Amino acid sequence: MNAPENLKRKKALITGITGQDGSYLAELLLEKGYEVHGLIRRSSTFNTYRIEHLFQDPHEEAVRLHLHYSDLSDSSNLSRLLYHIQPEEVYNLGAQSHVRVSFDMPEFTANVTAMGTIRLLEAIRESGIQTKFYQASSSEMFGRVQEIPQRETTPFYPCSPYGCSKVFAHWTTVNFRESYNLFAVNGILFNHESPRRGKTFVTRKITRAVAKIKAGLQHELFLGNLDAKRDWGYAKEYIWAIYLMMQQEEPDDYILATGETHSVREFVELAFSLVDLDWRDYVKIDPRYYRPTEVDLLIGDATKAREKLGWQSQTTFEELVRLMVVADVELLLSQLGGEQSVHVVDIPDLWKENRKKSTIGDHKAELDQLHNTIVKLV
Repeated sequence: MNAPENLKRKKALITGITGQDGSYLAELLLEKGYEVHGLIRRSSTFNTYRIEHLFQDPHEEAVRLHLHYSDLSDSSNLSRLLYHIQPEEVYNLGAQSHVRVSFDMPEFTANVTAMGTIRLLEAIRESGIQTKFYQASSSEMFGRVQEIPQRETTPFYPCSPYGCSKVFAHWTTVNFRESYNLFAVNGILFNHESPRRGKTFVTRKITRAVAKIKAGLQHELFLGNLDAKRDWGYAKEYIWAIYLMMQQEEPDDYILATGETHSVREFVELAFSLVDLDWRDYVKIDPRYYRPTEVDLLIGDATKAREKLGWQSQTTFEELVRLMVVADVELLLSQLGGEQSVHVVDIPDLWKENRKKSTIGDHKAELDQLHNTIVKLV
């Protein structure tokens, strides 16, 4: 979508652009005609595989995507970049976002996830730019839940350094909104997954293992608490709601959730059943994956988002598990086949036309065919 020549093109700045949510958001904003700027951390290895396809676009979208080396721990550089870019919208998706890791690295988690947010907000305030600000809040802030389902008014009771850091960032965003009349919103996103989910997160850990076990390349899957219940949605749909929050006349905070809760055990059982395997033959419990304090149940009420944004989750739990399993089977097939590009960009589009009328067993034949191909390649 090209912006008219006589109109100023909107600019957006995304922290965490190389992550699951950041990559989907970059795609959406480019489709909307934005000039997109993303912050990436300097490291010895590249971590841009989720957005590499955007640079390969032969059209002008690739020219509108710019990456900058920066870090949420570097306040002076944040101020300099904000002043230089002058974005109309800032999306703060950057964080140390793994809950279990936050127990091992609490100080680092707080420095990036909590203090990083206040550094970014201060940089906006000090630079004097006129911009809208989005903060990625988390259902982990509810922790030991005080109400079922959880709403925007439910008190927070975080149970991890990550959850505590997100509460700090959430209330800091509210404070800047009220103190400095900043357009600042919090999106309280419940668990949202996709084929782009990080490999260390439990859902992706499960679906990758399913593909490898089916191909005979892995024999066991070690997990922690199978009874933990989560409200799992499809990340790409949640990104659309984030965009809608930033287009409202007045800033506000919203929960994004499906309103359903499913256990890790249900996710495991369904994922293995898709490839005709009994999960009990492969899954082992490892106490090392238990958290010191566990969040037992999360389920969100997205009524406000539905009524004010016109948004609600569309992808069912069964569809979500299916698309992630198929994506990882195809990814493994690509890797075994020696293809240069092995990142699955958007598997759900394979069934865009008939997704809603499909049942969980509709694609067993495709999965079996992929398995047979994998076995031959091995």
